[in-house]
Amino acid sequence: MAENQNCARMTRAAAKRKASSMAMDEDPTASKKRVVLGELPNISNVAVQLRETTVKPSKPTVNNAAKKQTKKAAAPMTPTVAVPAPSVDFESGSVDPQMCGPYVSDISAYLREMEAKPKQRPLHDYIEKLQNDLTPNMRGVLVDWLVEVAEEYKLVSDTLYLTVSYVDRFLSMKPINRQRLQLVGVSAMLIASRKYEEISPPKVEDFVYITDNTFTKQDVVTMEADILLALQFELGSPTIKTFLRRFTRVAQEDFNESLLQIEFLCCYLSELSLLDYSCVKFLPSLLAASAVFLARFIIRPKQHPWNQMLEEYTKYKASDLQQCVGIIHDLYLSRRGNGLEAVRNKYKHHKFKCVATMPVSPELPLAFFEDVTIREKA
Repeated sequence: MAENQNCARMTRAAAKRKASSMAMDEDPTASKKRVVLGELPNISNVAVQLRETTVKPSKPTVNNAAKKQTKKAAAPMTPTVAVPAPSVDFESGSVDPQMCGPYVSDISAYLREMEAKPKQRPLHDYIEKLQNDLTPNMRGVLVDWLVEVAEEYKLVSDTLYLTVSYVDRFLSMKPINRQRLQLVGVSAMLIASRKYEEISPPKVEDFVYITDNTFTKQDVVTMEADILLALQFELGSPTIKTFLRRFTRVAQEDFNESLLQIEFLCCYLSELSLLDYSCVKFLPSLLAASAVFLARFIIRPKQHPWNQMLEEYTKYKASDLQQCVGIIHDLYLSRRGNGLEAVRNKYKHHKFKCVATMPVSPELPLAFFEDVTIREKA
């Protein structure tokens, strides 16, 4: 009898060890699709299968005694008085304390000065001058893939903008071959997420895995050091998103449509501009202003998208934006970057109000780019 019990216990223990070993062998990241960008000329678009997991919060249980005690302790209801919302002072940002109202003018002037510093700017023609093995299309493929990586790891948009800025600035200084372009991209995103922006950034191993282990952990860390040294640790440059936060507040003033719609549309247009090498030459503030201009035109095509308030606040006239708006307009209509679908697919989702599917006129009226003072005199 004792021998049978011992055999039963040994069998159960063996079964537990087997089940435990099988669980350890399972790959928790097996659902992710890893991507190699080594053969860039043969890639028109790179897809990363995003994993969407939904967790239903459990309802807290409250016993009857606690409910009765809560009802007894509840205070009698008092009539509520509606308080009118204060008017928004866009120049001071007085409504939202996080907008730093008393200092907004000084902050804006500092950011405009900082974005134009040579250390913060990539060369507008670095591919032609410095990179012998890269093309604008390869850069577009990389940025398109980085958009999907940012979505996969749920990174904030500021991380994406900083990543592209670091990539462009680094490639303006160091020539590399196409097989290492993806390594530059993931290392720049590692810096933007872990060194600057994210609270819970991905690990180095995550970036190695997302490249299908094309590069080792040591490769990523070494490239990270190379980028930091090349940038001289100047990581805090203002991006399009920096200016877009304030510009969209002014853009919403005379619009009765959904405020989220114009915000998402501006973000969509700004991320489209990241794909195009021709936009590298524009300052982030000008790209943000151009996104606002085009977003207002898409929503209200018969109304002039620019006015005196926007001109004074952004410090750009409509004529200053014509070239940049034209490029982003072509991107929106897929006349440029047609094979790059990550940004378009991202903003087709309902959580972004499906702004990527909004119709737009194929032509931009030239009259919209006349200066405000000229229009008023006419």
